[in-house]
Amino acid sequence: MNWLTDFFGDPAHWSGPDGIPARLLEHLAFSAAALLLAALIALPLGLWIGHTGRGAYFIVATVNVARAIPTLGLLVLFVLLLGTTTVWPVLIPLVALAAPPILVNTYEGVRGVDPDLRDAAYGMGLRGGQVLGRVLVPVALPLILLGLRLSAVQVVATTTVAAYAGLGGLGRFIIDGLATKDYASVAGGAVLVVLFALAVQLLFTLAQRTAVSPG
Repeated sequence: MNWLTDFFGDPAHWSGPDGIPARLLEHLAFSAAALLLAALIALPLGLWIGHTGRGAYFIVATVNVARAIPTLGLLVLFVLLLGTTTVWPVLIPLVALAAPPILVNTYEGVRGVDPDLRDAAYGMGLRGGQVLGRVLVPVALPLILLGLRLSAVQVVATTTVAAYAGLGGLGRFIIDGLATKDYASVAGGAVLVVLFALAVQLLFTLAQRTAVSPG
């Protein structure tokens, strides 16, 4: 507990480019960019596969591959390939981490819609895209948002690896603290990451309650 008091009670940690606000904004930027890119890839793909029923094997293969590849290993690989002059060595592993939960939950949500409801929509004269947008997506929305929430929490927790590539974020407190044996900084950085992940979890929970109609 003294470590946390030393860390959060130090005014130097609350200002400047290495302060908590600046590192928090960097962490938020990395996490938001990775989640956005993952959603742009996984959401349309999950909707299309769930709606058409094609490519279900791709879902299984993607998830199995994603689970087998360590994020830190990917980071090291892309740092070696691309260097550290851009954020892509960090974003690519984070996108690879975030995309599978979004893809799977979107696919399962659309596929799990009652077939009678789908048939009724076609019977009313709606076409494929209209059925997807007006019927399937609203019903599948809870699972879609769940996938986004899971990915967001995972990304926030894992964005600390950006510090391994010499970039910013809350991981700098942990990595730099370990390098200098400043364990107050390590503990403080870890607490900040946990609090940030909990805040993201709460934000998506509130978003789901607002966006999803009762029943």
